[in-house]
Order: sequence, then structure tokens, then C-alpha cells
Amino acid sequence: MKFCCCFFVSLIAAGFGFSHQRASADIVLPKIFCDHMVLQRNSTVPVFGTATPEQTLVVTFQEQEISVTADSVGNWTAQLETHEAGGPYEINIVATGEDAKIVIHDVMIGDVWICSGQSNMARSVSMAMNGEAEIEQSKKCGNLRLFRIEEHIAASPENEFGKVEPWQVCSPESVKDFSATGYFFGRELSRRIENVPIGLISAAVGGTPCEAWVSREKLESVELLKPLLEHWDQNEANSHNRPAYLFNGMIAPLRHFPVRGVAWYQGEANVGRASQYLQLFPALIEDWRDSFSQPELPFFFAQLAPFRYSARGPESLPALWEAQLQTLKAVPKTGMAVLTDIGDLDDIHPPNKQEVGRRLALLALETYAADEISGATGMDWSGPVFEEANTEDGSFRIRFSGCKSGLQIAGESETLNGFTICGEDKSFVPANAVIAGDTVIVTSEQVPNPQAVRFGWDLETPMNLVNGEGLPASPFRTDKFEVNSANANF
Repeated sequence: MKFCCCFFVSLIAAGFGFSHQRASADIVLPKIFCDHMVLQRNSTVPVFGTATPEQTLVVTFQEQEISVTADSVGNWTAQLETHEAGGPYEINIVATGEDAKIVIHDVMIGDVWICSGQSNMARSVSMAMNGEAEIEQSKKCGNLRLFRIEEHIAASPENEFGKVEPWQVCSPESVKDFSATGYFFGRELSRRIENVPIGLISAAVGGTPCEAWVSREKLESVELLKPLLEHWDQNEANSHNRPAYLFNGMIAPLRHFPVRGVAWYQGEANVGRASQYLQLFPALIEDWRDSFSQPELPFFFAQLAPFRYSARGPESLPALWEAQLQTLKAVPKTGMAVLTDIGDLDDIHPPNKQEVGRRLALLALETYAADEISGATGMDWSGPVFEEANTEDGSFRIRFSGCKSGLQIAGESETLNGFTICGEDKSFVPANAVIAGDTVIVTSEQVPNPQAVRFGWDLETPMNLVNGEGLPASPFRTDKFEVNSANANF
């Protein structure tokens, strides 16, 4: 199959100056195009770079042979079509009439996922629960390929990364410093989706707020985020916390590389700013979808694990949970992994990243065809989610989705914990809660005329409502009372 492909330079190749793959006639590719890479199946993948100006190049891949000519400054692009999962293949790039050739070896076609966020996504497999044993076991996961982007900030969107760990086959050596959440996410996908290589791109930096991962253009389009931008415009600090700086340096260079979806674990740095996060987080998702030209890009995120954010007020974390839950309900093609049962109130980095990754993978698996998934019949992919509340004779009946497998009490307890109820005085007290089908009935002798119910807003009381898959319910509230600890602007 032979094509003649016109190059387009304004969106992809202009001004790159790549320094990764280089041949004698100055054929240069961005860092993501290297041995062991994974290309997204059933997509059009632009391969691009620079060469000698006006140089004709021939790019071959599988049955495709594409001829392109570099422009007057050397930029070129070839469009490759990928189809079914498989490999290994080679991509050959040859400069006609010149002794110049680049060969990318061991290229797989499969599914590519971005794993991004702050420290709970960045923390490595070596720091996870049973880290040494997990590293040793990774030798069984050769269907995974790993690419790690190191921290790089920029004042404007860039076309190339700073430092990276290039594509590597999963092994004890390559996995030990890779994102634990990302690795366990990919491992679960690989176990459940047979014969489909999984490529994981880690782009995560500890301690970073949501706004650092959103483009400046998008932030400026949201009226309620202007105080945030004004604050930073008056601050000369050049750090990874600045709005858009991590998007510019770590996400923008990816935007022409097709991916299957995103796994996201972030929000700790925005606790105390829940009202603002409710604007920021949906803006980030929309921004990434626009940047990747994938309006329905699947986006799955971890709801934060419990932790005492003592300096930010007792309701600051539940308020952030609420912002995450509202994002789930408002933004289509998203999913949320609830972590209320695997956190540690004294450790902001709970070590059980295995379960975090597995729950994110369950959300991703729902996007696959049923005949591709091992063991998928009739299961819930996520935990119970509050849908509606109705008052009935001095009680509240709470209805949930995400409970095809039923509602249960986790563990050995016979008492459902985590529910509180209030009357007109807005003073919440512990409530009695009983499961009734796909609903929970909540009462209290102290509150004969209940006005509102909350679940999970008292961090000191463990929550134990789960579905039949053992996946926990998200915290929620039925009221709209003001939460002071949610309203900081920056």
C-alpha cells in the first residue's frame, strides 16, 4: 500500500528542534518515537519531525509506504494508520538520495493510557505496599510498555518534552521507579484484555494543584477562575504550581499522540478550595479532550483517600470529595474510583496502590467490548453513587446507582456506619441506617423532623457501605449548607 502524504506543519512540527533520534541527513524525531513504543490501535498516528529542508522521506510501516517532503525549514509529518492490536513491527524512515535512515524497532499496536496527577500518582512501585515483591513479579507483565515523563515546566505550550525515560518493556528494572498507581492500573487491564499490548505514559508531579495541568487559554475562558489567574499574575514565583506550567511542559507535547484515555489521581493540593475545584476539574477534562482532539476521551479519576487536612478545616476534604462527585455527574465519559476504605488519616500517601490501580482499571474496562473482557458479566464497575433522597415519616430514603450487585455492609459489622442526620438546627448527629434493596433508610430518635443527611462527612467514623463487588459508596450530602473551608480562591 503506497501513499503520498502532504505534510502539515502549523499544528505539529513547527519549531521543534528535536534531539532524540538523529541520522546523518538530520532526520530527527521527538522523544516519544523510539524502540518498544505502543501506538494506539484503530487510529491515525502522525509521525513527525525535522529533516534537511526540502528533503524527501519515505516512511514505511506494515503495508504502508508514505512519501513526504520536508518544508523550507525542515518540518515534516506522515500519517500512519493502525488497525488491530499486534506486533512487534518496525517503522522505517529513509531520506531518499541520502545515506540516512531511522528504524524504530519493536513497535506494538495496542491501547495507550496517560497516567497523570500529583504525588499519589507519581509515587513509584518501589514505595507501594509489598513493593519488592511487586517489582519481582513485574517480569510476568511483558505485555506492558512504560514511558515516563519527568517534571518539566514551561511558560507556553511546548512541542517536545524535557527529560524522559523512553519506552521500555515492563521488567523489574523499568517498573521500580514507575508510577505504582499507573502500573497496577495497566497490569489489571493487561490481565483482563487478552492479546492487547498496553502502553502507559506517566506524567505526574507531587504537590501540584489542578490549575497547573490546565492550559492558560482554557483557564482564561472560565469567569470564576479569574481571581486565581490574577493572583498568580502578581506572583513572580516560577514553579510547577503556576497555572498551565505543567500542561505546557508535560501534556502539550503529547497532544498529537492518540491515546485510549486518562487515569488521574490528584486533588490533595486543592483541598480547601473545593468551590474552585468544581470549576477547575471539569475545565481540565474539557481542555485535555480539546487538546487531543478527542471530545469523548475517557477520563477516570481517583476520589481522594481519607486524610486529616488539619490546617484546612474538618469539612475541607468532604467538600473536595463533593466537587469530585459533582464532576462525575456533570461530565460525560468519566468514572470515579472511591478510596474511602483504603486511606490512612495520618498518611496522605496510603501504600495500597494495587487497589487504586485495580479500581481505576475497572472503570476503564467498561469502555471495552464485552467479548474482549475476561469475567465481565453483570458486574458493577464502580461503587454506589447517591442519586436522590426522599423524606418518609421522619426518615430519609436514599437511592443509589452503581448497585446492580446489591448494597452490603463491608466487613464483619452488622451496623451501617458513616451516616449523619440533622433537623432544622443544622446540627448533625449519628444516624441509624438500614439497607432496603437499592436504598438506605436513615433515621434518628434525636431528629423527628429530619432536614438533611450526610454520608462520610465525619472523617473519624469509618464508612462501610459497599455494593456486591465490595466497591465503596462515595461520600455525599443532601443539603446545600455553606461550607466555609471550601471557598478559598488560591
